[in-house]
Amino acid sequence: MVERPADAVPPWVFLIDVDDTLLDNDRFETDLRTFLVDHLGDSPARRYWEIVEELRTRLGFVDFLGAVERLRIEYPGLPGLPQIAPFLLGYRFRDRLYPGAIDALRALARFGRTVILSDGDAVFQPMKILHAGIGALVDGRVLVFVHKEASLDEVTRRFPADRYVLIDDKLRILTAVKSLWGQRVVTIEPLQGHYALDPVVQSSFPPPDIALDSIGDLVESRRWPWVT
Repeated sequence: MVERPADAVPPWVFLIDVDDTLLDNDRFETDLRTFLVDHLGDSPARRYWEIVEELRTRLGFVDFLGAVERLRIEYPGLPGLPQIAPFLLGYRFRDRLYPGAIDALRALARFGRTVILSDGDAVFQPMKILHAGIGALVDGRVLVFVHKEASLDEVTRRFPADRYVLIDDKLRILTAVKSLWGQRVVTIEPLQGHYALDPVVQSSFPPPDIALDSIGDLVESRRWPWVT
């Protein structure tokens, strides 16, 4: 590769999603559902997920910790409730990284600047990224927004580049960014997680520039446009 000055705008910036892109968030939620039923019982556990959806509708993101606070108000003194936060804050997200996720981040770093670009709340999502160890792999370049597709000006301000690659399991987001950036961005969808594997969702949007069976496929292929 041609060497550039350290302060030069890189030819490529890779924007990589977290949930169901680098780590198996569906598996985490399955573990949480099991934990809640075991420690709270069926009715409070069901109510917890109803609160999660209510907060998602109102705030625009999933707030697992906020749902714990709401549940405490509705079920004061509920045995097992004090165990939810330790479960969430101590969950081993590193164990939920998809095979090849770490190698993919390292491989991309050879061709440009890697940035974690995630949706989520301002507390639990950054903690998840920290505990998974992926923040360190991108030298702390982590952005967490309520809606990433509505925050592209901040992305380009923080990490200017000639072109971008957006890697995300949500075809809705890939489509939105492609419509705004056009040929400036290459969109990649790993076919992982319930969004990417939902045939209704997949048929509702145009296909990405590149579809992968898994995030690990980024490691071996030599046909990508940033490889010269």
